[in-house]
Amino acid sequence: MLFETKSPAEKRKAFRDQLNSGKLLRFPGAFSPIVAQLIEDIGFDGVYISGAVLSNDLGLPDIGLTTLSEVSQRGRQISRVTNLPSIIDIDTGFGETMSVARTIIELQELGLSGCHLEDQVNPKRCGHLDNKQIVSQDEMVRKIKAAAGAKTDPNFLLIARTDARASKGLDKTIDRIKAYVDAGAEMIFPEAMQGPEEFEAIRNAVDVPMLANMTEFGKSPLLDVKTLESIGFNLVIYPVTSLRLALKAVEDAFRELKDLGTQEPLLDRMQHRSRLYELVRYKDYNEFDQSVYNFTLKS
Repeated sequence: MLFETKSPAEKRKAFRDQLNSGKLLRFPGAFSPIVAQLIEDIGFDGVYISGAVLSNDLGLPDIGLTTLSEVSQRGRQISRVTNLPSIIDIDTGFGETMSVARTIIELQELGLSGCHLEDQVNPKRCGHLDNKQIVSQDEMVRKIKAAAGAKTDPNFLLIARTDARASKGLDKTIDRIKAYVDAGAEMIFPEAMQGPEEFEAIRNAVDVPMLANMTEFGKSPLLDVKTLESIGFNLVIYPVTSLRLALKAVEDAFRELKDLGTQEPLLDRMQHRSRLYELVRYKDYNEFDQSVYNFTLKS
């Protein structure tokens, strides 16, 4: 109703223009629609929707237990409240090639601006854990071709993620990303790189935009914006930052509440009601309501 003013097609076009600007785009993760609104309000470039976070929010580990319906509908809820582009994690595509194609169609219809597809075996695991298994290069190429062929909006961004670094090494990872680009991937997401020099090697391997994952407590160092820009990356995600901050704050506060029996000492750590109302545009909804229900009945 009073959500974004840009259509999904307009957001996708603006995203493409941003990628061509040469600026490093920053996409924090949103675990709920209101976090997406906060991301826009603070002035970031876009919204990232993490499959791990969606799983964790349901009380599940990140091992591929979520369904297309759960992920796509939550993606719609998050993306529709902001004018920023939103990209979403679709894990291994919720099945084989036909399922991957259907996933792309669904995401476009639901207003997402792009997604990334990974080359792990399902059931998958977090990209920064050991002993990951990956599918053959040919199998992943088939999935990427199916995804590219399912696109109806050319500005919907198809991102290929590879987890090959852990088991195949850097050289084999580079071989894979070249094949993925040839198959139709428009951006590469190299997972769990182990230093700036590895990010740079991937960057130099192919001439498409690059995504860096700056997740906390993982195998990759937390490179700052200046470093990523100097390497030549185009987009950085902070996938779990918001959830980790929120859960830590809630856990600490609930322990104090249990011990103290009152939340009075916690008030200065809470977002005030007035700020919440500002984010959800309470005033705008009130004005809209009054503009509609402003008639009087004649006797």
